Amino acid sequence: MEVSRIRALRGPNLWSHHTAMEAIVSCSEAERSIAELPGFEDRLRALFPELSILQPTGHNDAVPMAHVFELTALGLQAQAGCPVTFSRTTQTLEDGIYQVVVEYSEEQVGRLALELAEKLIKAALLNEEFDLTAALEQLRELDEDVRLGPSTGAIVNAAVARNIPYRRLTEGSLVVFGWGSRQRRIQAAEIDVTSAISEAIAQDKELTKKLLHAAGVPVPLGRSVSNVEDAWAAAQEVGLPVVVKPQDGNQGKGVTVNITTREQLEAAYQAATEFRDDIMVERFLPGNDFRLLVIGNKLIAAARRDPPQVVGDGKSTVRALVEQVNKDPRRGSGHSTSLTKIKFDDIALATLAKQGYNAESVPPKGQRVVLRNNANLSTGGAATDVTDDVHPEVAARAVEAAQMVGLDICGVDLVCDSVLKPIEDQNGGIVEVNAAPGLRMHLSPSFGKGRAVGEAIIDAMFDENDDGRIPIIAVTG
Repeated sequence: MEVSRIRALRGPNLWSHHTAMEAIVSCSEAERSIAELPGFEDRLRALFPELSILQPTGHNDAVPMAHVFELTALGLQAQAGCPVTFSRTTQTLEDGIYQVVVEYSEEQVGRLALELAEKLIKAALLNEEFDLTAALEQLRELDEDVRLGPSTGAIVNAAVARNIPYRRLTEGSLVVFGWGSRQRRIQAAEIDVTSAISEAIAQDKELTKKLLHAAGVPVPLGRSVSNVEDAWAAAQEVGLPVVVKPQDGNQGKGVTVNITTREQLEAAYQAATEFRDDIMVERFLPGNDFRLLVIGNKLIAAARRDPPQVVGDGKSTVRALVEQVNKDPRRGSGHSTSLTKIKFDDIALATLAKQGYNAESVPPKGQRVVLRNNANLSTGGAATDVTDDVHPEVAARAVEAAQMVGLDICGVDLVCDSVLKPIEDQNGGIVEVNAAPGLRMHLSPSFGKGRAVGEAIIDAMFDENDDGRIPIIAVTG
């Protein structure tokens, strides 16, 4: 069997509406019917037990090797977790030459599946070993590397549901919807009308706070600092406890909260400088950490974020408890899963020390042990949906914050006791405004129901009856 002329069909095509890999497969006379190869199918199924039933593709009840190649490539992707179902083998006018079409969800994964299918068939022909587990893991890892993240994926799925065409412009999160003059673009959870100035303002936390404060939105007091001495002076000005964080950071990187001593501040300053040179000190606001998602001029979703923590069982060490929590299949090492694994690093050890624990301590049964003070999902935190609980004035403040910065899609970080009552009534405040906010805490929260944020973004980009398409009529003959 020889495979040649592999090409990707990146949209609706002659064979189906699915994206697919098309290959020309040449089969020798014996390979035009695997019945002529004694023991081949048994050896193949021993190597790949999940292979689908082989069906004749012609009028002579023969099962050609090309059909085996088709189902093997499709089956490998399916077993690796790719959402594929369509494949087809068609004999050409030339004897022994077949067109094989196999659906793919990610082009690179589809190409690798064809390559691995060819190797698997060769191993069965020669009665050699084939490491199926390693092959499937290779496909899974590549799929995780190249597939769209949960935020971008949710927006793309919402577009597909509305029959809006899309294509990726890069291997990253830059996606175009629609065609020609009717097209729109996104990059992660940021749309094409968001200005670079607005994004720059959102990244500058001190400037953001000045703008929000001028608009009457509650924010914590604080300022940028130049060194540890200046940081301690700023802490004295606003009053302990304080928060130390990079001035233009994101995802909770380098953020330390609830600092009450000079020693803690020095350690926090050092942690922050590992990510940025410009550091801020601001008043620590006690209460819960909430993320409010504003799209256009509406609050679409809200979640309470809880810091990464474990619960003692009276027998296991803190380290063992963290390992148990990280076995949750929802937790991954990046942003491709709904939750991120809890990091057991210097910040976690320092947080433990404040509670009188270390990595090998055995907490009492039922005792909650916090591994970090900030509640970002990217550092292992969890999220609980509270959209239905948000007070109208809290929602209005979030929309005002987003509009003051100029963001069409905005993640507003609010610290207060509860979203059931106005921020001013509980001495809370908006601590950050984020461009291109992560959506996964709203799509699949740890607790509560997910929200249709992808649909909300598409609705903000396209009018109700707009599918981004341009009708084309082709006349031939």
